[in-house]
Amino acid sequence: METSSGAGQPVWTRTLVGWHIVFWVLLAMTLVLSFFGDLDRTRQVAFAGAVVVLGAAYQFIGLPAIASRRALPAYVYRLVLIACLMVMVGLYPQAVFLMFIASAQIWLLCESVRESAWLSLLLVIGVGSAQLWSAGWGWDALWEILPWMLVSLVVSLLFGIWIEKVITQSQQRAVLIEQLESARDELAEAHHSAGVMAERERMAREIHDTLAQGMTSIVMLAQAAAVELQRGGTDGASARLAAIEDTARENLAEARALVAAFTPVALSEATLTEVLRRQGERFAAETGINVQVSLDLPDEEVAALPQAQQVVLLRSAQEALANVRKHARATQVRITLGLSDGGVWIEIRDDGSGFTPAAVSSGFGLNAMRGRVEESGGSVQVESSPGHGTRIQVLVPAGEDV
Repeated sequence: METSSGAGQPVWTRTLVGWHIVFWVLLAMTLVLSFFGDLDRTRQVAFAGAVVVLGAAYQFIGLPAIASRRALPAYVYRLVLIACLMVMVGLYPQAVFLMFIASAQIWLLCESVRESAWLSLLLVIGVGSAQLWSAGWGWDALWEILPWMLVSLVVSLLFGIWIEKVITQSQQRAVLIEQLESARDELAEAHHSAGVMAERERMAREIHDTLAQGMTSIVMLAQAAAVELQRGGTDGASARLAAIEDTARENLAEARALVAAFTPVALSEATLTEVLRRQGERFAAETGINVQVSLDLPDEEVAALPQAQQVVLLRSAQEALANVRKHARATQVRITLGLSDGGVWIEIRDDGSGFTPAAVSSGFGLNAMRGRVEESGGSVQVESSPGHGTRIQVLVPAGEDV
């Protein structure tokens, strides 16, 4: 009945200290009581010798067998246990109460129920035979001892089966606990990995929506400045360089904001409507595209929006304008901010070349926008077709204050 816990030791070893104490106490009591019995000197010496042999066998064979679970020492100890108990009961029948601890040890050291059953039977027959020898081998003694032997065998089997069930249940609980702990560790690791990936994706979106777009503006402004210088237009080049400086400063501020938190610097210094107007003006100045900004929400309602929703709306507008700059070849862009029953929405519409939405579903910009909006509980609608411009509408749930 070898069952292991998480530490690789038998489950019942946690209670072995109690078994050790009971064994030594019962053995000592038996030895002491024998001195007050009617044993002659020879039998007293023989009885004490059997006690010493049993104690030594338990200390040097039984305990190592319990610890190592090796079959041969376990068999040797149990045979010595039965033999010593037979001698002790034959010399001093009152020592029969030691069968209690002997039956327990037999079951604890066995590997199977069958093995435990036949060793228990051997114990009962051996001790019963010792009692018959002590009583003189008479039929009257046999009929007197036989019921006791049968009861002892039944009790030993029931006790042993109960021990086996307890150990089996303990093993199952130990295995279940190990599995639960392992599952908990795996789940914690999965949550950690998912958190890391989500944080990476969020950082990627923030960098894409701020620093990358700012760098794109700087590159385009630098190219335009170079063209102005080649044409000899120093005033135009100066304006471009001033715009480059402003964009670089904003990028630097955004980078610092990314390190400190994820609230855009622009929103910490102005309202969403003001920031959207600035975005439109700067975009028009950089690209020459006519940008119209229509803000149907009063400033107080915009200010009442949760900061996270304002960030989603602003980043969506920035991403849409970045796509217009890169791909649309548009002449007009209209940014509209409004309120509906479903929440707050922002729409960016252009008259550019358009595209087939399904063909660019793997683009990082639109995917990042969609991911950011869906995290806030909102939705993104993209309507476009080649040659007919593009309309992107982002809807986020309105806060309770709005």
